[in-house]
Amino acid sequence: MFNQLNLPQVDSNQVVETRMINGNRMHLSSILSLIAKGLNTDVNKAFPLTSLAKKQPTVLVVCGPDQNGSIGLVCARHLRIFEYEPTIYYPKRTPNTIHQDFTVQCEKMDIPFLSYLPTEVQLINDAYNLVIDAILGPETDHTDVKEPYAGILVTLKQVKIPIASVDMPSGWDVDQVTSDGINPDVLISLTAPKKCATSFSGKHFLAGRFLPYDIQKKYDLNLPEYPGTDCLIEL
Repeated sequence: MFNQLNLPQVDSNQVVETRMINGNRMHLSSILSLIAKGLNTDVNKAFPLTSLAKKQPTVLVVCGPDQNGSIGLVCARHLRIFEYEPTIYYPKRTPNTIHQDFTVQCEKMDIPFLSYLPTEVQLINDAYNLVIDAILGPETDHTDVKEPYAGILVTLKQVKIPIASVDMPSGWDVDQVTSDGINPDVLISLTAPKKCATSFSGKHFLAGRFLPYDIQKKYDLNLPEYPGTDCLIEL
């Protein structure tokens, strides 16, 4: 199934999003909330509460400064609704209004924010069941990852608990795997898989059912049929 999908370029993803906002009259916050709902369903399917190793269903959500970070914030809110116990590490808060709105929503749900990420990896392994990597997305230049994100990647590459990456693993080139990025156990592609995902060997989900049919047709996105009422599919 995966090899039959049309894999868009980075600029195509941005065009698709712009078309949804302008042509289909969808607000960006609505789009991100739909994406995050699909993402949360993927996490719940890959890591159901009953499967978690620790008594407390703790999840560390690491958020970057751009769109992946905002999706991570909404994902944390959804996880809290479904009885996980998320903690957010969001080291560089953006002045973007949507990011600020999502941050306040998480704070109002009493989701804790870390002031720093422990560099002693065992502390992360002991405290959490898994990590959600919502740090760097397709718009990031993987050859020029700056602090604090370069240091975060070094730390996350050493953790022993599972990692689930949003859209693409942080530190990867959107078109190919790079040795500088992290190696997640689960990849949750959004809209359509990126080209680098062809080299991913872990469990791979697609959350893209929210795309309007006219956009799927216009950009020749040969997306799979989702079963039943599911908003995700395993590739």
